[in-house]
Amino acid sequence: MRLCIFTEPQQGATYDDLLRIARHTQDCGFDGFFRSDHYLTMGGDGLPGPTDAWLTLAALAVQTERIRLGTLVTSATFRLPGPLAIAVAQVDAMSGGRVELGLGTGWFAEEHRAYGIPFPPLAERFDRLAEQLDVITGLWTTEAGGTFRYPGTHYQVDDSPALPKPVQRPHPPVIVGGKGLTKTPRLAARHADEFNVPFGSVAEVAQSFGAVRKACVDAGRERPLTLSAAVTVVCGRDDAEVRSRAAAVGRDPATMFGQGGVAGPPDAVVEQLRQYAEAGASRIFLQVLDLADLGHLDLITAEVAPHL
Repeated sequence: MRLCIFTEPQQGATYDDLLRIARHTQDCGFDGFFRSDHYLTMGGDGLPGPTDAWLTLAALAVQTERIRLGTLVTSATFRLPGPLAIAVAQVDAMSGGRVELGLGTGWFAEEHRAYGIPFPPLAERFDRLAEQLDVITGLWTTEAGGTFRYPGTHYQVDDSPALPKPVQRPHPPVIVGGKGLTKTPRLAARHADEFNVPFGSVAEVAQSFGAVRKACVDAGRERPLTLSAAVTVVCGRDDAEVRSRAAAVGRDPATMFGQGGVAGPPDAVVEQLRQYAEAGASRIFLQVLDLADLGHLDLITAEVAPHL
């Protein structure tokens, strides 16, 4: 199982905070460092304010050397697909081919209102997401010297030189995720390299994996699809440290497992993560909410990761 660190900077973090934990993530040997793509806090004052996901990843691309970098997930409502394809390809080049694009419909209406971003109804957001996936992957996979055209309902592309090309070929891995059992699995089967289930119980994750496997069969997909899950993590050497870390991020460790999280001393966290592996997950995104607590990563590295 591959383990990534996943952060939520909209809750309050500077770029320096993110650089510090990204470098520590790398030093600890984790597979990747991912961040959310949000512009508004979901509790608290959010100070000093949001950081842009792709500006952050561009900087991290030149200030880290090994770890994978990406979003979980970029909202399709935030950026037009053509400029997003350019930005991700550029960051991929800056990183030497270490970028991954998580892309979703967007769901947080309040952040759209707070920053003047249109927020269409869910059905239209799904349609836009599908077209964005078509456009972005189409631009990336167009042969050099060729042109790309896309006559979509929401996005029209005509005579594009489809440049620049990303370093990773045919393109950076695309992650599509969610808990829906119909539309999201179909999109993942058609476009994604990885399907992610965020903050679900083991049973929910297994059900979603079953839905995407069926969607792959229905679509006649032959190439493999990575299955992953995102879970909040609270790990401590003893019960007192577990309670302290949980209190710092507003969680109850007694209820986290079964509600999209893993919590407890290292042996308990290992056992909980093994259940996600048995459900089919080959990569886990560990949501770490206290970005100042680098010792949390040290403990996971020393006492959890070796057993997975």
